[in-house]
Amino acid sequence: MPTIAVRDLAIQKRENDLVLGTFGRGFYILDDYTPLRLADEEYLEAEAAVFPVKDALRYIQTSRLGGSSGKGSQGATFYAASNPPFGAVFTYYLKEKTTTRKERRREAEKKAEKAGKSARYPTMEELRAEDEEKEPSILLIVRDDAGEIVRRITGPRTKGIHRVAWDLRNPSPSPTRLKAREDRPPWARPPAGPLALPGTYTVTLAKEVDGEVTELTGPDSFDVIPLELATFAAEDRADVMAFQKKVARLQRAVQGAIRVAGEAQSRIDHVRKAFLDTPDADPALLAEIHELRQRLNGLLTKLRGDRTRGKREEPAPPSISRRVRIAMQWYVTSAPTRTQRDAYQYAGTEFTELLGELRKLIEEDLTGLEEKLETAGAPWTPGRIPHWEME
Repeated sequence: MPTIAVRDLAIQKRENDLVLGTFGRGFYILDDYTPLRLADEEYLEAEAAVFPVKDALRYIQTSRLGGSSGKGSQGATFYAASNPPFGAVFTYYLKEKTTTRKERRREAEKKAEKAGKSARYPTMEELRAEDEEKEPSILLIVRDDAGEIVRRITGPRTKGIHRVAWDLRNPSPSPTRLKAREDRPPWARPPAGPLALPGTYTVTLAKEVDGEVTELTGPDSFDVIPLELATFAAEDRADVMAFQKKVARLQRAVQGAIRVAGEAQSRIDHVRKAFLDTPDADPALLAEIHELRQRLNGLLTKLRGDRTRGKREEPAPPSISRRVRIAMQWYVTSAPTRTQRDAYQYAGTEFTELLGELRKLIEEDLTGLEEKLETAGAPWTPGRIPHWEME
């Protein structure tokens, strides 16, 4: 909060929210201040602690204008206040920061400087260990009532009280990204998996250091409770979840195949350029490269759609990925329709055959072509380990 006069206070007793009205700076809301009432010496003296978790209400988030911000496509000049975090909100306490080797070394150097002593210069092996170290992380591990892990959520590793939320969803089957997409429009939904079933769950606080996970506290239980407001709510939620997980597994494979096919395209482009840069290469290889690229283009058309027809606004048969999107029902609580079940069946049947062709093209034909270039002494291309022997 800025330094500003607070003119009024109100407590929302049902949710334990604190509302502050300021002079000229609007309203401030502290959602669920319950942990502050519980933060006694017993909590604060422990190495780590998870405060009791409120019941998480299960429903499908939506807004009138669309998007998670509530602004849709209205732009930054359209004001919309943020909602409280959706799902299960975890509040945890760390007595000390989980530090890296470099942070511990610098802290020791500061203490030595304050004491008027010379800091010890680290060895080269210690500096190498610092450079190669993966930053430690704090994990909140969510398990269902059968003890199976549902999600792993990362949180801040600094000392003090922190808050993170689980969106009540299974992991997204979309391809892994090290960084979030920067070009995703604000009204588009982020990658997500199927909505978790109602029931009792547990959360365990843990830390990961050098690949080793150590549990700090827990498990602490909480309930996921459905609002039951849907007009056509599914009667058999377990059957819906089974279908959604089946579709998620197909989506994972289809999107992965599209990514690997794109990487194969890049490999073929590099192979063609390497051929042109290799005088001793057999001219017949150029025809092989062309034929391989045409086969790959045909597989990509089946996977992601006919882009030639699409950009000319011409009708085209549905692609495998389009049928998978039809089968997905991540944002409804009703049972899958006949259309969705058929879309899964059609997509799965076609993808089974295509995946075999793609595997042969990449693992046999493309790899064999790269081996021929290696034998001819072509420059290195992605995906190929060079051959060399001491002369």
